[in-house]
Amino acid sequence: MSKRKSSSASDKPHKRAKPVEEEDMEDADVSDGDQNDTALSKQVQSTGDVVSDAGIVESITLKNFMCHSHLGPFSFGSNVNFVVGNNGSGKSAVLTALIVALGGNAQATNRGSSLKGFVKEGESSADVSITLRNKGRDAYKPEVYGQAIIVDLRITRDGLRTYKLRSKSGQLVSNKKEELLAILDNFNIQVNNPVSVLTQEMSKYFLHSKGEGDKYKFFMKATQLEQMREDFVYIKTTKHVTEDKVGQHSECLKDLKRKYQEKEDRYKNLASLDEMHTKLEELQKQMAWALVAEVEKEMEPMKEKLRSDRRATEKYDEKVDEWKNKVEEAERKQKQTQEQLDGVTQQLLELQPKCSELKAEVQKQNTLVKSSEVTVHRCRANLRDLEKDKVQLSSRINDLKLNISQTTGVESQARTERMEQIQAELENLRHHISTLGQQIDQYQHACSRAKEEQGKMRREQEMVQRSIDVHRRNLKTMESSRSNRLRRFGEHMPTLLNAIQEAHKRGQFKHRPRGPLGYLISLKDPEMALAVEVCLKGQLQAFTCDNHEDERVLQGLMTKVFPTGRRPAIITSHFLPHVHDTRKRAVDHPEYPSVLQALEIEDPVVANCLIDQRGIESILLIKNRTDARRVMQNKNPPQNCNQAFSKDGDQIFSNRSYTAEQTRANYLSGDVEEEIRHLQREMENQKAQADRFQQQMRKLDEDIKQNEGLLRRTHIDQKSSKDKATKLQLELTDLKNVEEPQSEDLRPLEEDLQEIVSKISSKRVEYDEARAQMASHKASHEKAEQKYKQHKEQINTVAEEADSKKEELSKTDQEVMKCKHHKKHYDEKRNAHLLNIQTLEANLESKEQELQTSVTKATKICPERLEVRRTARSLDSEISRLKVKITTQQEQQGDREEVVRQYHEALESYKNMAQQMKNLNSFIRSLDSVMNHRLQVYAELRRFLSARCKYYFDSMLAQRGYTGSMTFDHKNETLSISVQPGQGNKADLSDMRSLSGGERSFSTVCFVLSLWAITEAPFRCLDEFDVYMDMVNRRISMDMMLKVAAGQRYRQFIFLTPQSMSLPVSKIIRILRLKDPDRGQNNAQTNQDEDQ
Repeated sequence: MSKRKSSSASDKPHKRAKPVEEEDMEDADVSDGDQNDTALSKQVQSTGDVVSDAGIVESITLKNFMCHSHLGPFSFGSNVNFVVGNNGSGKSAVLTALIVALGGNAQATNRGSSLKGFVKEGESSADVSITLRNKGRDAYKPEVYGQAIIVDLRITRDGLRTYKLRSKSGQLVSNKKEELLAILDNFNIQVNNPVSVLTQEMSKYFLHSKGEGDKYKFFMKATQLEQMREDFVYIKTTKHVTEDKVGQHSECLKDLKRKYQEKEDRYKNLASLDEMHTKLEELQKQMAWALVAEVEKEMEPMKEKLRSDRRATEKYDEKVDEWKNKVEEAERKQKQTQEQLDGVTQQLLELQPKCSELKAEVQKQNTLVKSSEVTVHRCRANLRDLEKDKVQLSSRINDLKLNISQTTGVESQARTERMEQIQAELENLRHHISTLGQQIDQYQHACSRAKEEQGKMRREQEMVQRSIDVHRRNLKTMESSRSNRLRRFGEHMPTLLNAIQEAHKRGQFKHRPRGPLGYLISLKDPEMALAVEVCLKGQLQAFTCDNHEDERVLQGLMTKVFPTGRRPAIITSHFLPHVHDTRKRAVDHPEYPSVLQALEIEDPVVANCLIDQRGIESILLIKNRTDARRVMQNKNPPQNCNQAFSKDGDQIFSNRSYTAEQTRANYLSGDVEEEIRHLQREMENQKAQADRFQQQMRKLDEDIKQNEGLLRRTHIDQKSSKDKATKLQLELTDLKNVEEPQSEDLRPLEEDLQEIVSKISSKRVEYDEARAQMASHKASHEKAEQKYKQHKEQINTVAEEADSKKEELSKTDQEVMKCKHHKKHYDEKRNAHLLNIQTLEANLESKEQELQTSVTKATKICPERLEVRRTARSLDSEISRLKVKITTQQEQQGDREEVVRQYHEALESYKNMAQQMKNLNSFIRSLDSVMNHRLQVYAELRRFLSARCKYYFDSMLAQRGYTGSMTFDHKNETLSISVQPGQGNKADLSDMRSLSGGERSFSTVCFVLSLWAITEAPFRCLDEFDVYMDMVNRRISMDMMLKVAAGQRYRQFIFLTPQSMSLPVSKIIRILRLKDPDRGQNNAQTNQDEDQ
């Protein structure tokens, strides 16, 4: 833990004694009659001269530090130092400067959160200078620094800290903090250790805290066991990092082994060149006769096909005649249906004008009915109002007659005052109700706006969720297509193709169906994948069959493989062995290819199907959309071209264009991994967008709930105000009604009553007339509406008949188009068939010539014919590989030494890496063993220090006649201290919380002194250790500290206290008294040394 050794003065008699003139002090307050002081003085004087070890503080000077312009220089004694002064005199500034200057952080001082807070207000920087003793066997670089090391610290207003380390003569040695850390480590100075420097806040937190865990932390921090535990944790973490690196190096070792094996193969292949030449000659002979066999094999189906096509010519003639008759029959039906539709349409046109007239008459009668209803309602309302006025006026007259004799002058005055008060309250309530109404409108508007926004967000969220589901299905399809590209066209597609293959082997198909069509084509330019997909659409997943019997078989297989969901389309068209001749109707552009030219299609059946169904020979592919518009929408578009597609999937016609909804190719893209990454990014983005929608929805819900709550409270407030206003209005009305009437006021009221009665009579007559007129208008309206409905039904009957004729005409039109399409189809088929026969005859003749040439060449290479079972393609591939290998070997043989050198280098690298891996694994095992041993030693050391601490604690308590116990719980990290004043046998031990303030402070001092006894440091500082003690406990604690200090002359003790006490006469004690602070000015404070 520490390199310092405890010893007394008698153990080191030869150490140099400190000069007396540096340690003499004065104290005028010492009492000669104090017996305790006399006894302590004898004990202290008996120790002899003080000899101090290296690392103690000789002096300290402060400038512009905290609130002090200048403090010091303070010259400290070698053993015991008291810094005495009232609050504000600078004691804490001295201790704070000591911590900061010796590397401590601002938080450790408990005086500020950052260093810039220590600079005096109005100054640009603060300076601290500390002189450390550098003598004895533990001196640090005495040949450089001499007998003292001066540490100068400057703190700027920005919080920057700079150091200058000087020798005793003042010469600058270093300005690096690393040098300061080395000095502190050499002297074992730990300013952050509470045993070395115990501030007021640290004392309150650890020592005066009632928590047992805080005392245990104080013990661990003081004994540096906490630092050891943190070091063990760091070592364990470093070990895990090393193990991870070993795992990484294992991968590198595999790569080195692979490279070594490659070099070894090259090294071994140097001797196989002759064998490869011999094998090459044999393969070339087999290749010559394999080409002859392939030509003969190619001629066989051509001959069979020619015989089959010559037999099929009559069938084509029959089909053409059959569809020609069907076209004539369909055209006759179309003409007949068109004549019938013209007659029905003419009848509908004749009925339409009368319908408009009847509709206008109905609307006119309806207007008259509504007008008469308004008149009736108005008359009824007038009658109701007049009756109500009559009742109120009669009641008013009766009340006036009744109250004439009951009203007095005093009551009239009181009613007048009350009415004025009620009117003022009503005015205030009306204003409040109006304000509440505006608030209700605002809250209702906010709620409706939030709900509208919420509905919009909910719809957008649903769209995003549907898009996520689609992307998830596409991602699943793409991931499964890594091993099988066919899965791009559907999860069940491989199963369907296997079923087709098995059915074909069993002879269920006359010709094996082809599909999916998108799987059988490939792109010459991958950039046009999206354009081709948008162009072909659903035909990429379609299948094609030669006849309807094969189509029915394929339908049955699809029903089994696709039990539910959408099935691929089936196109039925006769299979041809060659591609259609599209030279007359295909587009031919010098710059841009057609879809047919942009595709590589090995199967003629697939190419013919796409030509027949989509017309790919007349569709251009133009990468740039602007160029596509320029080419297609020019005055002279390309001949035979009806549309074009850009690489983004946009469809451009000569007079219009459409933007593609699809943004990426799903079936024809080449890079599957890129598509998977794209789909994953899209899903992540959309999930993030869905999360944002969810958060916004929750916020809107909260806003709606908040506004609805405010709206409910405002409604309640408004209703309460309205109820109050109604009550006040009723009270006001009652007060007005009981006003003192005059007898002469009855006559006008009675006249008004007679006038109302006459108005009621006239209005009742007017009301009866209005009801009669309304009934008349209703009858006329019903009659006109009946006529309109009858006429409308007649028109609807004719219109339904016209619709049926239109539908029938549409069907006949479709039938005509279908028949014409089939007739054209079979015409083209017959022509293509005849042309195909001519082409087959020419090809067969060409093949016979090619066969003769191949036989001649093969005979020259190998006169005797060989039976070859392999194909020419596989032989050619092996020959090419063998030639490349031979060439590579020859190039390598040209520098044989280089191959050998690379082989040995790869072998050496592999062996070195393997040895390093072995050493690292051995190091990790050794580290585990060492760590286990050190953890055991750590536990033993902790137990030993705990026992020593208990022993010294009991010894300190016994000096005052106290008894106590100290219990360590290392598992739960707690330290329990129990103390009993008085005789140990006469009372039970109790917790420190039950002690008085002075007794608890004395027990705390004993705890600190026991920690002093088991830890090492060149100096110890205590800040206001006696602030909670009474005079007796302060005297006892001081005697104990001075006794400890007298026994440890190689250490320095600095006590900061505001208390004034009498101290024994001794040469080892120095007192520094600070002047009281001058509150009016920021004058520099000075110290006063007194010898005692």
